[in-house]
Amino acid sequence: MKYRVLAGALALLAIGSLNAQEQEQSGEKSLYVKGNALFLPIGIINLGVEKQVSSKYTLQGDVFISPWKSFAGHELQFYSVSAEGRYYFNEAFKHWYVGANLSFAAYNLQKWNYWNDNLHVKDDGETFINSNLYQRGFSIMLGITGGYQFQLSERWNLDLYATIGTSQGFYKGYDRTTGKRYDGAEGLNRSGEIIPYRGGVMISYKFK
Repeated sequence: MKYRVLAGALALLAIGSLNAQEQEQSGEKSLYVKGNALFLPIGIINLGVEKQVSSKYTLQGDVFISPWKSFAGHELQFYSVSAEGRYYFNEAFKHWYVGANLSFAAYNLQKWNYWNDNLHVKDDGETFINSNLYQRGFSIMLGITGGYQFQLSERWNLDLYATIGTSQGFYKGYDRTTGKRYDGAEGLNRSGEIIPYRGGVMISYKFK
């Protein structure tokens, strides 16, 4: 399934690039700056810029910064950059759209499925408690975005969106209390999965 997601996302990017070139028009293209209102109350920053390239196509770049060494008892340091091409069914910055997203992230966090006191047993029989374990590494993510933009006024928009796709992670797993690795790998461990990895409510301001 992850290969179909990959192929679909690449196809959207290719189609968007071709159509943007074919539909290139003279005149000023709109530019919006935006911030994610969903994460700001808990001290997580997600800022972006979305630039119009044709009547129905835009390009967006954004950064996601979660600086928490500990949040509710869990490591939650996560830093990512993302690039996305979007196609709007009506016109740029209005109503429904789909997009192809490519993201890179570095992290030092505890995955949600370790938020319990179950035992983790290594191949050599050594045991760890899940709630003491965390992961440090990086991920490359490729996915498809769906969303809807509400026009609040001449310059303000509300952008609701979510992205799902393949996440390829490369990390080392550690025990918080002893500093030992729990994953049994000598170098980087690797995991791949299909997950939702972006989403939120962006407040957008038309800069030009």
